[in-house]
Amino acid sequence: MTTTPTTTPPTTPPPTTTVPTDAPPDRPSRKVAASSAALQVGEDHHLCPGCGHPVAWRILLEVISELDLARRSIGVVGHGCYTNIVRLADIDWLQCLHGRAPAVATGVKRVRPEVAVFTLQGDGDMASEGLAEVLHAAARAERITCIMLNNGVFGDTGGQMTAASVVGQRTKTSLEGRDPATHGYPVPVADLVSRLPGTAYVARGGVGSAGAIAQTKRYLKRAFELQVAGAGFTFVEVLTMCPTGWFVPTAEGPGYLGATFEATFPLGEIR
Repeated sequence: MTTTPTTTPPTTPPPTTTVPTDAPPDRPSRKVAASSAALQVGEDHHLCPGCGHPVAWRILLEVISELDLARRSIGVVGHGCYTNIVRLADIDWLQCLHGRAPAVATGVKRVRPEVAVFTLQGDGDMASEGLAEVLHAAARAERITCIMLNNGVFGDTGGQMTAASVVGQRTKTSLEGRDPATHGYPVPVADLVSRLPGTAYVARGGVGSAGAIAQTKRYLKRAFELQVAGAGFTFVEVLTMCPTGWFVPTAEGPGYLGATFEATFPLGEIR
């Protein structure tokens, strides 16, 4: 018996998604979003490629603008990579000693209760050098919002380990990775703050993906809304990338953030 061989009909290749670059485009590009937040006075910064701080800055400024707080808000910063925001954001700022931002913000809020007062600090500034300040501000139910940008390194001074560096993380002072037997365990600032009765809201977000960014923006907006309503102390931790301090390629920063930091510090609303 002879069988007729079957042939597979040719398939049409899927449409290409690449954009040819060997000739001008057939149609002009279309702008789908603003290139910067309304309160940004510039787009250039001196931070390393792949740093997550500028993303956090942008959504913070978007929240302040959307809540119409631009002319009635005061930010308090310490010292760190994040401090670059003061020359790029068109709002009022105060700078203080390492870790003391919650204490300074407390004074500002008590003198100007009608103003939205917030701190912007890194994990080295808040967790390593000013943990007592943020805990006592929360315990007193101060009507301020504290924001901690957590990348697990003292980036501004060269990339040393902080109290929030995760187990196994390499830094300039833990080249083999953070070892609990030698260095102890990371301090979960958001979780500590959430246990204090004076705290009205605590959340932890990140900037490692588009979804996380949108979620973090909602957390920041909720924290400011509750402060304006007089609910009490509010706190938002934002996990950000630092490929330079982590010794990983720039493009691998978001993946490293998810695999290490988000595993140790889960995202979500805590209180």
